[in-house]
Amino acid sequence: MAWTESNNELYQKFTFKDFSEAFAFMTRVAILAEKQNHHPNWSNVWNTVEIHLNTHDAGNTVTDKDRKLAEAIDKLL
Repeated sequence: MAWTESNNELYQKFTFKDFSEAFAFMTRVAILAEKQNHHPNWSNVWNTVEIHLNTHDAGNTVTDKDRKLAEAIDKLL
């Protein structure tokens, strides 16, 4: 699945085998986000993680910071 861009954000839904896998993924994303100083708006319900990316200090629009983080997240899979 690929990121979709609409309503001034990048979005992707990730589905895992169970909660532990989803949470482990979120932990890896959190480390990336800290390194890039760019933090996602996300949610987790059981085995599903939804991530929304946009840059708040750029007027809540999609910027290169979002694309860079999305690309790094994809490499985790």
